[in-house]
Amino acid sequence: MPWQVVWAFLRLSTNSRIFTNCLSMEQAVGIVQQWMNLKQVRVLAPTERHWGLLKQVLKEGQVRGPLTTDAELAALTIEYGGVLYTTDRDFARFPGLRWVNPLVP
Repeated sequence: MPWQVVWAFLRLSTNSRIFTNCLSMEQAVGIVQQWMNLKQVRVLAPTERHWGLLKQVLKEGQVRGPLTTDAELAALTIEYGGVLYTTDRDFARFPGLRWVNPLVP
């Protein structure tokens, strides 16, 4: 799990503009801690290869503006040889990225 996922969860789940009954930060941090305690979860951080991969993904994906965050997640997934699970079809623009829509059988 990339740090971006943690930050996004904390930012969104505690935002009262999005949820009428949003989580308190304490509740949200508790949920993240539960994730971190799972043996199958590890936090992915960029390695020394990251910048080179990110530059390639940005160029090949013809990235601009908001898609920069998607490119970062794509580069990190490629870096670790992983598979990105998302319903966002924008990730199809990144050559070399293995991704799966979990809602499609």
